[in-house]
Amino acid sequence: MSLFHRFVELSYKAANVDEPWLYEEEPHSDRRKEILRKYPQIKKLMGHDPWMVVFVTIEIIIQLFMCYIIQDANWPTLLISAYVIGGTINHSLGSAIHEIGHNLAFGHKYPLWNRALGFWTNLPMGIPISVTYKRYHSDHHRYLGHDEKDVDVPTVFESWLFRHPLLKIIWLILHPVIHGIRPYVKSPKPPNWLEITNLICQFSFNFFILYVFGYKALAYLIIGTLMALGCHPLAGHFISEHYLFNKGQATHSYYGPLNFILYNVGYHNEHHDFPYIPWRKLPEVRKIAPEYYDNIPCHTSWFKVIWDFIWDENMGPHAHGLGFLPADHPVYDPVRHNWEKNSTDLNSNGYNNLPKKIE
Repeated sequence: MSLFHRFVELSYKAANVDEPWLYEEEPHSDRRKEILRKYPQIKKLMGHDPWMVVFVTIEIIIQLFMCYIIQDANWPTLLISAYVIGGTINHSLGSAIHEIGHNLAFGHKYPLWNRALGFWTNLPMGIPISVTYKRYHSDHHRYLGHDEKDVDVPTVFESWLFRHPLLKIIWLILHPVIHGIRPYVKSPKPPNWLEITNLICQFSFNFFILYVFGYKALAYLIIGTLMALGCHPLAGHFISEHYLFNKGQATHSYYGPLNFILYNVGYHNEHHDFPYIPWRKLPEVRKIAPEYYDNIPCHTSWFKVIWDFIWDENMGPHAHGLGFLPADHPVYDPVRHNWEKNSTDLNSNGYNNLPKKIE
């Protein structure tokens, strides 16, 4: 059975440090090869989508208009607007930065054009993230489920501390701060000139907002970013993607209306299988190869993901999936709901006996 179906929880590895843990390749590699052998036409979907420039520019214009509107607002109005409007748009721009980080706006022939668009897209967020995010996100794809190189995986300390529902709520609120600090703790990289350029562009824009619209407008942008990346319905995608709601499965997709806002980031299995396919074409992957996506568990509500994350004692930072598992180690069989040495009755392209949705 492929590594895609053989992930273990972070807490399991932390409790069994003496096991001969191995990490051989990222879990989508076998799926990608198998799907392309069966459906080579998927390669035609690969490319780039320059319309991204139009979409993010519209969102930036809306945020500038909101800065004008909010500059004289009282604080309750500002905070509500930041959470509902500003945070939603900034989270959307964050997902656009994810797309641009894969060079899917202008293609791989023009990396600096993509970085420049990343600077532009980053501006309303108030916090410089576009270049640093790209550097670490590349490792996330290359080493998905590696507890050191994949910085999306929480630290062992997080998995130990944030177990109680109240503490998990605190973890969600602090998520943008924790997620921002974690890379420098687990796998630090020296800053490069593009990150410095990103920093200069961002601080210059922040000063512009402060000078033209005042401190409340700047607070609206930054607070909106922090709230939307924390305890916010859209932030459910951070948890839905690689936490083991279904034991063993490395990645889960989300199929719901909020994909429209976040540039189809919910099509996460499709994205990890084919990271060079732009967001507007990811649904076509599922249509071409439905047996690889419709027959494995998925999410239909990010709000429910957050609810279960908080109140289900089996969920929390400790439930993030890891891809360390020797071939002779017991694996979780989701059909029999137990751990076994082998699982020969499962077909190679997915679990056809599993429910299609995680309820």
